[in-house]
Amino acid sequence: MSKEMLNALDALETEKGIAKEIVIDALEAALVSAYKRNYGQAQNVEVEFDMKKGNIHVYAVKEVVDVVFDSRLEVSIQDAMEVNAAYEVGDHIRFEVTPKDFGRIAAQTAKQVIMQRVREAERSIIYNEFVAYENDIMQGIVERQDNRYIYVNLGKIEAVLSKQEQIPNEVYKPHDRIKVYVTKVENTSKGPQIFVSRSHPDLLKRLFEQEVPEIYDGTVEIVSIAREAGDRAKVAVMSREENIDPVGTCVGPKGQRVQAIVNELKGENMDIVEYNEDPAVYIANALNPAQVVSVTFNEAAGSCVVVVPDYQLSLAIGKRGQNARLAAKLTGFKIDIKSESDMKALELAKEEAGLEEAGLEEAADYAEAVEAVDQDMEAVDVEEVIENIEDLDGIEEVSELDSEVEENILNPEDAESMIELGEERAGHEE
Repeated sequence: MSKEMLNALDALETEKGIAKEIVIDALEAALVSAYKRNYGQAQNVEVEFDMKKGNIHVYAVKEVVDVVFDSRLEVSIQDAMEVNAAYEVGDHIRFEVTPKDFGRIAAQTAKQVIMQRVREAERSIIYNEFVAYENDIMQGIVERQDNRYIYVNLGKIEAVLSKQEQIPNEVYKPHDRIKVYVTKVENTSKGPQIFVSRSHPDLLKRLFEQEVPEIYDGTVEIVSIAREAGDRAKVAVMSREENIDPVGTCVGPKGQRVQAIVNELKGENMDIVEYNEDPAVYIANALNPAQVVSVTFNEAAGSCVVVVPDYQLSLAIGKRGQNARLAAKLTGFKIDIKSESDMKALELAKEEAGLEEAGLEEAADYAEAVEAVDQDMEAVDVEEVIENIEDLDGIEEVSELDSEVEENILNPEDAESMIELGEERAGHEE
């Protein structure tokens, strides 16, 4: 060993970030192992590395005893006092046993152990560096792909992007620069492994933090995110200061801030809505761009009925139900959307069917009443009603239809038909 070794350690520390002390400890342990293995020695051995000259010395450590039983591990008090008169029984003396030539095998063994320690140190450094980025966003370069993953170079390590975490229909080409969300960092036997995502909702949150300073400093807060990656997303925001518009802040001048996020996500549509502590207002905002006439809750079921103008029903529901689905995810409520005409028809059916007599018009949750109307109308047994009418004595008894079929509610059209049938049969009997 020489000063070249010291220069190599300095270069390793600079390029790899591995402290010289770690490499020297590994080197000393490797040489102890090599010495014992290749020279058939079993005594206690220590290796000392000279940090100034780069030289290595091997010492056999022996204990001072009165009677020597094993000369490889012990030395008599008389021999110890010849070295230094101050030695006493129980002391330990180091005798240099450095071979003139470790030989090729010893050097190779030392090299293998050193490289292993170096790799372990590198893995530890990389893991400690990237575990700090867990649940955060990073920029990387697409390297390659196989049947399982897209491999993204994050600098010192490759992260893996699984098919489930990719944006549908997004094409990843080598050398593309993309931003990814770090979902998990694992320290495996093969080294650190980093899992990233492009479809995670929190990727959207981190992108807004990068583009909107007010979100980063906490002035504007993202309350909830509902996302169907690659297609559309809804983001609910609120402001902690009255004079700041949270939606306008996120959109930015001429839409520049939100447009930067849309471009990064390859055209994913973005709806930014204002959060409100009033659930009805919040749900109305979440169904944007549709207008909402009223919102009625069934708190026990965690659902609500939303009434919208007839001409905006399809807009409120959205393509393939997407707008309603995202609004439900955003607010946490199950949303049933009905048009104004549908609601009027339900109210009329409720009145005609006699649901007032059942007390449903006084129910605390109107949404529950609407569900009851729907279920009762589906449960009509027409044949049983006809049988009941055939048993009537006269036309004057037709008014008792409700008491005869109280468990089978008819809509107005069916009820009118049954009454006419009853009149005809009553006329024949006379």
